[in-house]
Amino acid sequence: MLRTKTAAALAVVTASSLLIAPQALAAPAQEIRWQKCSEEPGFERLECGSFTAPMDWNNPRNGKTITIAVSRTVPLNGKAKTAVFTNPGGPGGAGRTLPLVYLNRPKLSENAEIYGIDVRGTGASSNVTCGGFDTLGATDPRDRSRANLDLIYSGMELQAKFCQTKSGELGKYITTDQTVRDLDLLRQILGRKKVDWLGYSGGSWMGAYYATYFPKTLDKIVLDSNTEFTAPWQTVFGDFGMGFERRFRVDFAPWVAKHDDVYHLGKTGEEVRQAYERTRAKLAQQPVTLPEGTYYPVTLDLVLVQGQYSKYAFDGAARKLAELAGTVPAPLTAQASYPDAANATLNSIVCNDTKFRGDRRFLERDAAQDGAKWPLLGYYQIMGACAYWDRPDVNLKRPNGIGVAPTLMVQSERDAPTPIEGARKAHAGFAGSRMLTVKDEGDHGIYGFDNGCVNDVVERYLVDRVTPSGDLSCAGVPLPEPGQQQAGPLEQARKLAVQLGW
Repeated sequence: MLRTKTAAALAVVTASSLLIAPQALAAPAQEIRWQKCSEEPGFERLECGSFTAPMDWNNPRNGKTITIAVSRTVPLNGKAKTAVFTNPGGPGGAGRTLPLVYLNRPKLSENAEIYGIDVRGTGASSNVTCGGFDTLGATDPRDRSRANLDLIYSGMELQAKFCQTKSGELGKYITTDQTVRDLDLLRQILGRKKVDWLGYSGGSWMGAYYATYFPKTLDKIVLDSNTEFTAPWQTVFGDFGMGFERRFRVDFAPWVAKHDDVYHLGKTGEEVRQAYERTRAKLAQQPVTLPEGTYYPVTLDLVLVQGQYSKYAFDGAARKLAELAGTVPAPLTAQASYPDAANATLNSIVCNDTKFRGDRRFLERDAAQDGAKWPLLGYYQIMGACAYWDRPDVNLKRPNGIGVAPTLMVQSERDAPTPIEGARKAHAGFAGSRMLTVKDEGDHGIYGFDNGCVNDVVERYLVDRVTPSGDLSCAGVPLPEPGQQQAGPLEQARKLAVQLGW
């Protein structure tokens, strides 16, 4: 799922009846006016445009519309055999820079027009907002005193009120079923009979639902780093604690211990974990201010959570832990219409989509149980505001893969935000899917990065149009040496967005 950052490197894993058959409504006569996204060097092959969509697809004739911002790459030879819609996840991640990532994959980028989409609610599309309010990280969820529990759950209730009030009428239409209709409208405007899909993380959810609502218009479907999209969002986010704890203990902590000469946090994984616990306890008594901001226990937790997404983020997370632990010196010196649109879109989609099970009593009990098992992230409840959400009448179809083109699912064994247990359940429940398991790997977002085996399998499917006959596997990429940096596809897209000021 998507990550965003706040001050002091705080990493936030950031928190209807179908009245018309999906294919029954013809696309309004529209043409996207494509133009350069930017004059900056490196962006020559990316064009931007927009189109309008009904605010409410269940009542499209009321005249209320929204804007959807899109981008596309231009093949060098000018001849695109296929069109690929991409999605970076979240849900709510802005996607217009993602196509640029594939320019270093010439087999794909020279044979396809690759589209990036800021889905409804986020990026340069019509925005929703929570008014800048975000309760995640406001107080330590490990503190289970009655006073602190009141702060946590009152904050979640206030989160729901802020998001729904500040987003106005549009908020209740930020849903999966509304979004996939926007996507298919784009296909119609482009004059494409069929398109391909390449989605990461929350984009696996969106791709599975797009295929479910419009099975005849998606051809090749790649779902990378899979949510359990055959289950509700509540199940998906309920697995966060387990996935991050496993990645932290199996990969991160032993790697830090292996390089104790650099970080000085312990010679075994358990010693590193204990160093984290000691440092966290000290921050609870006395926060530490560094040039980039102030670190509290929650800040440390979420910096480490951020570090579990990619092996190339291990070094930065370990160095920050070491600085706060005092084992290495600390440094001496110190976009969208709404800045929180991505977070607001996440809240709106998951809470509008989900018939949330449970109340405050359930949340308290669930956090205590998960936190005891998975202390790094188990106490955090990304979907807590949904317990207080005034939910519209949304009834999603359940993805089952029936009638859908054979789908390729790419999944690393120790993916933290989208654990393999949920991906396997989705694979079992989605007819015709093939699972490419990346062995001894925990990165989130695999295709388009440094795993040659995965890149070859995906491009044979997407470009050569050869569907694997069954499940298959690739070896993971070994963990790096300290200081070795690379950016995966999702991080590359975020950096490009920052560069453009989006």
